[in-house]
Amino acid sequence: MTRKSILSYSIILVLSLGTGIQIAAQNNPDIHVDVNMVQLNVAVTDKNGDYITGLRPSDFVVSEDGIQEKIATFAEGNEPAHNLIESLSPEGKPEQAPGAAGNLANGASAFDSRATFDSLMAGAKVFILFDTSNYMYRGFVFAQDAISEFVRSLGTADRIAFYSYSRDLSRAAPLTDDRPQILRAVRSTVAGDEAALYNTLLLTLKDASQFTGRRVVVVFSNGPDNSSVVPPEDVAELAQSAGISVYMISTQEARIEPVSTAVFERMTAATGGKAYFAKSWRDEKRAFASIRDDLAHLYAISYYPQPNPNTGWRNITVKLVGDRLKKHNVRTRSGYRPQPNRFSAQGVRASSEVAADPAGSAPTR
Repeated sequence: MTRKSILSYSIILVLSLGTGIQIAAQNNPDIHVDVNMVQLNVAVTDKNGDYITGLRPSDFVVSEDGIQEKIATFAEGNEPAHNLIESLSPEGKPEQAPGAAGNLANGASAFDSRATFDSLMAGAKVFILFDTSNYMYRGFVFAQDAISEFVRSLGTADRIAFYSYSRDLSRAAPLTDDRPQILRAVRSTVAGDEAALYNTLLLTLKDASQFTGRRVVVVFSNGPDNSSVVPPEDVAELAQSAGISVYMISTQEARIEPVSTAVFERMTAATGGKAYFAKSWRDEKRAFASIRDDLAHLYAISYYPQPNPNTGWRNITVKLVGDRLKKHNVRTRSGYRPQPNRFSAQGVRASSEVAADPAGSAPTR
């Protein structure tokens, strides 16, 4: 099997296990495509780059492959999400929306109460991936300072994980709301080996895809990738399909390498994130502050896809309604790929056992 085939298989496996797909036990392998709630992080800005706030669900039109979708949940910034298509039963439990299969964004099981729903959708899950390769000898402390300030500035509803990478990925602090734990992890990092950005970013996205709600990966890189076997195009597709926005802050060292510059810009744009190229430690802090502001102003919009025979890449478009709003800029991910499953019941059970413990402990959602 070629390296490309192995990678494609691994991405399909990650997405299949992360979306809660149910497969009936059969003797022969079967193919299922089951799409749960699709969640979008949407930024709306004017021509000057200032955020447009106070918009309502009726101001947005969401389409998938040209099919207009009905918005299921809506939130602005860190405000609680409004559930637009489900109502509570007399017993206080939400009644299932038609065609929704009782699933929340990216594979969450049916929620039991309004409090559970709010806890799943509140805040953001922020995965910080810090370059500790041998590119980082210069300015290492300044980068740590910028990351620490970013961690302190995030909202109290946000949860943070801190990872570092050189040739391998180090999960220094799992997803938590314990800010001192994250800050200790940041300060404990040391510069190491060559850089394998795309390998380690793929693993970070795999971890993030196990959680529900708004998820973003913030990468701090000081140079081009020189050790990965994973092509960046496949990493970008995983981020898009899992609904994870990728932000990249890179120093000028990466900017002087045109391939890395182009890859960073394409990947972040495709996932609804941004790319920054910092010339100094002051620029690094400004980039982190910009990401913090972006997270505070994003609209979280989700929908259950209408019937769609397309099992390949599905294009997502988000537009604003009305002449006054149409002139504003909308930024979100460009689409996703529903993932087919080709596993027997026995194979799914075995694979699920592996996926439940990717980092030595069962994931907490």
